[in-house]
Amino acid sequence: MNGIPWLTVAGALPLLGSIVLTLIPPVPANSAPGDVEARDKLAKVLALAFSVATLAWVIVMATRFSTSGPTYQLTEQYSWIPQFGVHYALGVDGIALVLVGMTAVLMPVVLLASWHDADRGATRRSVKSYFALMLLLETMMIGVFEATDVFLFYVFFEAMLVPMYFMIGSFGEGPRQYAAVKFLLYSLFGGLLMLVAVIALYVYAGDSPATGHHGTFLLSSLVHVALSPTAQKWLFLGFFLAFAIKAPLWPFHTWLPDAAASAQPGAAVLMLGVMDKVGTFGMIRYCLELFPAAVSYFKVLILTLAVISILYGAVVAIGQKSMKRLIGYTSVSHFGFIVLGIFALTSQGQAGATLYMVNHGFATGALFILAGFLIVRRGSDRIEDYGGVQKVAPMLAGLFLVSGLAGLAMPGLSTFVSEFLVLAGTFSRYKVAGSFAVVGIILAAIYILWMVQRTTHGPVSESVASFRDLRARELWAVMPLIALIVAMGVYPKPVLDVINPAVKATMSQVHVTNPVPAHPAPAANAAHAPGANSSHLKGNQP
Repeated sequence: MNGIPWLTVAGALPLLGSIVLTLIPPVPANSAPGDVEARDKLAKVLALAFSVATLAWVIVMATRFSTSGPTYQLTEQYSWIPQFGVHYALGVDGIALVLVGMTAVLMPVVLLASWHDADRGATRRSVKSYFALMLLLETMMIGVFEATDVFLFYVFFEAMLVPMYFMIGSFGEGPRQYAAVKFLLYSLFGGLLMLVAVIALYVYAGDSPATGHHGTFLLSSLVHVALSPTAQKWLFLGFFLAFAIKAPLWPFHTWLPDAAASAQPGAAVLMLGVMDKVGTFGMIRYCLELFPAAVSYFKVLILTLAVISILYGAVVAIGQKSMKRLIGYTSVSHFGFIVLGIFALTSQGQAGATLYMVNHGFATGALFILAGFLIVRRGSDRIEDYGGVQKVAPMLAGLFLVSGLAGLAMPGLSTFVSEFLVLAGTFSRYKVAGSFAVVGIILAAIYILWMVQRTTHGPVSESVASFRDLRARELWAVMPLIALIVAMGVYPKPVLDVINPAVKATMSQVHVTNPVPAHPAPAANAAHAPGANSSHLKGNQP
């Protein structure tokens, strides 16, 4: 590594912000209420400043990335635990870069949208602690996308759980303790399976001539380790199950609706918009690249699970009475599309799945933030408690509609492009799976439009009549996401240009190529040419 440690600084800035917030001295118990408010405002402003600084740094860092350069760029590598071959190794390809960028974009808008979340929690914990946890989570999420050492990836993968556990359990609503513990247990179980696979992979690396018979966790070395088909299958399962729980993929999804319903809207955005992407990112980075033979063996089963996720998540979402739980189940369906694109093993599907991860983060983030604004005004997330919002808060209702349309992949909005690429890539190889997946689009229209209609249309309910429209802070929180949803729906090429080289490298590592379209044979063309005799025609009939 030479020059500026771009990736380290990207993760260190929010970590520094979290430490600074933690060091803010507490207000004495006998202080005036104004002193407490001033201390809380200082914590919020500092958190926002560090998140904006991180976003600015990531934008400048992205300009250093060349789409025509090597697959992994901005790399850093230092020996961390030499006795075990562990390195502090960072690097980003196009896939990781766009996910780091998504994380950096979402954090400032989530902080703005969450300005009063800690004040409204069931237990009034320290505001500075809530915002410090958010910044700490940002560091872990950036680190997990940047890590190119499997052990380092595992450390970030597990460390993410801690801040999110406290954000749900301490600042959430409803059965928050139950939801937090369920989230933690599911994730720890998946992490334990992956840890076993990581250790086994280290042992196999130590026996491989490709690594000089030295154990290592470096991804660049592990991709060259020759594993038997049986070993690949078992190790693949260890990684895949951890990622399927994190994503989540049916039937490992049951923790998500409870966690989404209990978390504050800002925490839910980070959980659904970023944390869950670690699962699908891990499938691309580790399952596909390290275990290509196992991918070929399990792909039909995984495609089946993906289709079930699409349909199950959509059908169950239709029956939800809670906005938070509905959005949670829609994410189960959307992640089914992402997994479908990954394991269709086509460049269109892979590019669409990666773009879907980014677009889902923005679209679901906007939808959850706006749902949170509704919930704050009404004090309930039950859909039946609303009605006629567009007549008293037209800006709120209008943006809620736009974000909902993005959730159902309306043409002209960002999710349409990614969903189309996923389906096109799937149809080229697995027509049956693609056909079933298309049904998910119809179901999405039902659950989104039903929710929008029940909340914003119709007569104005008594509890909605006093609603205020979006304030300046709330507009600043949601408008960047709406702008990105529209811009990437109209012109996704810059993002796809960054993604495509990494997709090509992954396809090469898995040893698959795109299906070749069937073309008419020259003889068949000649048979239909003027003057072709009947015997020639007959000979070319199927």
